[in-house]
Amino acid sequence: MCRFTLLLEQMYKLDSPYTWLTFQVLCRYRNVWNMELKLRPAFLGGVMQASGNKPPAMVPNKALYMTKDLEHLASFVNIPLHSPADPFDVMFAKGSLAAMRFITAVAEKDKGSDHMVEKVSRELWNRIWSRDQDICEPESFSEAGLKAGLSSSDIEELLKLAKSQAVKDKLKQVTQEAIDHKAFGFPLIVCHVDGKSLVFFGSDRFELMAHCIGEKWLGPQPEKMDSHL
Repeated sequence: MCRFTLLLEQMYKLDSPYTWLTFQVLCRYRNVWNMELKLRPAFLGGVMQASGNKPPAMVPNKALYMTKDLEHLASFVNIPLHSPADPFDVMFAKGSLAAMRFITAVAEKDKGSDHMVEKVSRELWNRIWSRDQDICEPESFSEAGLKAGLSSSDIEELLKLAKSQAVKDKLKQVTQEAIDHKAFGFPLIVCHVDGKSLVFFGSDRFELMAHCIGEKWLGPQPEKMDSHL
């Protein structure tokens, strides 16, 4: 059985919507491919600094291209993606370290299962990339958590846990694991097969990945493809 580790960041730099696309597709393949999907929040800033990389948006032509590219990909993958009114303020001025720590807290409390990590992550992505809403304040985490199915008491506990040294250290640990895999950005997928680690970067490597692990690529919406087989 192959085991996928999706190093999932929520810094919401310009490549974060690509991570959302990858996240959504991999979640759809949970029961299609013979795999275990592990969602692992990591800190993009640490990876960029360690690798010497720079955000693609720093190159004007790349930023222009990616705006249209994301529109096409969102339609292709069938995700309601809409850029925030001020993407630079969201991605660079505000950042999302607090959101990263909150998701890490969810992951720590939800050990052994990524069910709630998936749901809360999706709600936070929807907030910022579908509805242009905040993901920095505790009230935002509470709203996302409630929509994901958490109770008020669970959220209160998670908000406290997110500020703990244990969660901060966990986020650093997973980020270091990404760096150890020679990461230079996200989305990053690490597939462990036969004692070896295969590393894939980007939201357009699914077909190649399927080939490498001996699975079939059925497109970004495998349930639709299955209905025609």
